[in-house]
Amino acid sequence: MSGIRGIHNRVQPSPVPTLRGSDNLRTITELLASADIQIGGKRSWDIRLIAPGVIERVLAHGNLGLGEAYMDGDWECDQLDEFFCRLLSCQLDQHFKSRNHLLLVLSATLRNLQRGRRVWQVARAHYDLGNDFYQAMLGPRMAYSCGYWKQAGTLDQAQDAKLELICRKLGLQPGMRVLDIGCGWGCFMGYAAEHYGVECVGVTVSQAQADWARARYAGMPVEVRLQDYRALRGSFDRIASIGMFEHVGRKNHRAFMQVVARCLTRDGLCLLHTIGKNKTHTIPDRWTDKYIFPNGDLPSLRQIGDACEGLFVAEDLENFGADYDKTLMAWYANFHAAWPIFSDRLGDRFYRMWRYYLLSCAGAFRARDLQLWQWVLSQTGVRGGYVRP
Repeated sequence: MSGIRGIHNRVQPSPVPTLRGSDNLRTITELLASADIQIGGKRSWDIRLIAPGVIERVLAHGNLGLGEAYMDGDWECDQLDEFFCRLLSCQLDQHFKSRNHLLLVLSATLRNLQRGRRVWQVARAHYDLGNDFYQAMLGPRMAYSCGYWKQAGTLDQAQDAKLELICRKLGLQPGMRVLDIGCGWGCFMGYAAEHYGVECVGVTVSQAQADWARARYAGMPVEVRLQDYRALRGSFDRIASIGMFEHVGRKNHRAFMQVVARCLTRDGLCLLHTIGKNKTHTIPDRWTDKYIFPNGDLPSLRQIGDACEGLFVAEDLENFGADYDKTLMAWYANFHAAWPIFSDRLGDRFYRMWRYYLLSCAGAFRARDLQLWQWVLSQTGVRGGYVRP
């Protein structure tokens, strides 16, 4: 526990007199008050300033400045998830945009940041951190996407329920050939092969994920390829993409759907499971892009719909984004409990970074600022209509 104790020792609150009378502090204090958040308050979602300069960093750099200041130990909050829920419920993030926001909008709109060598960056920065680390956080199935908590009481139950739901929505039958685009550590393929007797092919850009999945599902009808989705060929009865579309990018949504159309049999079904945003014309969060998911780009309903136009019939659309709050909180509990095992290897700053990541995302889903959608798509429409199981 030495790493965690070190963090707590470093961030004990102390007076920050240089900020007390500033106009910046007064403005921020008034904005936070509209979300019932206090600076220096006693409640779990209130924040404490530990060092000078936090307000200025937020005003200059938005969430990038807020997140980096937290990683540096310059401010603290006992319940980050609730802090962010309150912040986002009042849309206070709109007041803290970076000073070069227009340039960032133009960059996100004009540049294609999810092709070529950039495709592989997210694996090196995120997914290849260590399979032992992810297993401690995610659990035995290594399912790194939202669980389905409708009748579940534990994380493992919620993940099994999600996998079962996907299999049933796809109408899997023994002998089918199934493609998983962005297969991660292979949990869907393993579950589908074991419980539904299907043959699976999955693609990932992470060497660590591919190595783990190949070893875990050796002897099963599961093939894992280290491959960009754009190189996919072949014919499949069913296609799933679970928690990968967030990496595709707005410039490539149509190309992704064209790959699916190319690989899906005419009477096949595709299930797309993705995080989504409420507004189309936004830019990726700069802190998340720099420290967690390089080149990530959440889609909107409109962007997905536009990408599908003329290629697919949208048979079904379900939103259970509130379940991601529970999933992230369960991941955080696992991560925090296992941290003593990884503290020497990863260090205190990583702990604060990862805590900020998991809990800020939980708060965003709790505030309904982010969504989790499952789309079921067909090429020609299901005869007689699709019935959700």
